[in-house]
Amino acid sequence: MDYNQTLDYLYSQLPAYHRIGKAAYKADLGTTYALDEYFNHPHTKYKTVHIAGTNGKGSVSHMLASVLQSAGLKTGLYTSPHLKDFRERIRIGGEMIPENYVVRFVEENRPVIEKLRPSFFEITVAMAFDFFADEKVDVAVIETGLGGRLDSTNIITPVLSVITNIGHDHMDLLGDTPEKIAFEKAGIIKRGVPVIIGETQPETAHVFETVATRNGSELAFADQIYKCTAAPFDPSSDFRNFFVSFPGREKPLVISSPLAGNYQTRNIPVVVAAAFKLAALFPLLHDEEVMVKGIADVIRNTGFAGRWQIIGHNPLVICDTGHNKEGLQFAMEQLAETGKGEKHFVIGFVRDKELSSLLPLFPSGSRYYFTRPSVMRGLDENILKETAMQYGLYGESYPYVKDALEAALKNAGKEDTIFVGGSTFVVADIF
Repeated sequence: MDYNQTLDYLYSQLPAYHRIGKAAYKADLGTTYALDEYFNHPHTKYKTVHIAGTNGKGSVSHMLASVLQSAGLKTGLYTSPHLKDFRERIRIGGEMIPENYVVRFVEENRPVIEKLRPSFFEITVAMAFDFFADEKVDVAVIETGLGGRLDSTNIITPVLSVITNIGHDHMDLLGDTPEKIAFEKAGIIKRGVPVIIGETQPETAHVFETVATRNGSELAFADQIYKCTAAPFDPSSDFRNFFVSFPGREKPLVISSPLAGNYQTRNIPVVVAAAFKLAALFPLLHDEEVMVKGIADVIRNTGFAGRWQIIGHNPLVICDTGHNKEGLQFAMEQLAETGKGEKHFVIGFVRDKELSSLLPLFPSGSRYYFTRPSVMRGLDENILKETAMQYGLYGESYPYVKDALEAALKNAGKEDTIFVGGSTFVVADIF
């Protein structure tokens, strides 16, 4: 098999959440442990940092990996989903896993794959852990997929656990209250391993405190220690300054980041807290310049894309992968402060999203281009158009994201702003 044939095999043979939704989700780790035994526990051969959360875990994972790279460490990074190429999920030093490694891994292990019938995510995790061990990384940043407690990544014992926040997403799988979702995320807290929580949320803080105490894990809430503000967003600049204040520092630490979303004021303190905590193991992280450089170089170091990313000017075109209530709310608030002209929205969703909680976040009186992301779970653009009308959102429907964006570009004036989002997969379709 060549690389494309290998991907076709993985997609066709193994259930993948990003393609078929919750039918691919397994609420147990049996297969993952069986794969781990087969591959001789590769994740025990290097240090790991485990990152979970409803929003921000992707940004935090990439920024922290970039900081570790800036400290001279050979750094693995496992994230999901991918935007364009499957190999984006598995990187070392920012470089994607080679195509020939993916092909060889599947070919050599096809008997066990067909015996155990793992999900797409389960075999991807096994591939990542095996690759990091083969390449002898110093440390790997591991982002959970769904939840934490029953996530396939949760067989690791990291040197640090990080949970960014709790929000309304995957409630059909993780629980219908913030407390239940927090309990699932708290499943990554391991005995004696320190844990950093990004945001102090009254309805969930007690869950993390209880689990951390039970496990004898040192617990810190990043937002109680580090306060972050941002300079005004300037669409013409490639960077935005963030100012982090914390005890023992007279002046705020100035961090220039290419990730310009307002919500990064919540993510950057988590990265700072994690880096300082990891300095006990990796002394170079005591150097603030290493951290500043790592965050500034996050796109170059890790290939991060799709988070409040400017992809065009005159008109301004912004894409954002926020796809749940909290993520979209942040994006809409920032968009309201951006630009002078009319707003155009190229939006699409997957079928299992609760549109009644998402569509009210979008402003009425703007022009909409309803579309369908090119995954099996993609919601029909005409159904989206009809549903959106109930919330005062009007526009035309387009079967392909590319066509919707072209229509928006044709209609928008030079001072207008086009927003592309609603789903990670809508953003993926434009790259």
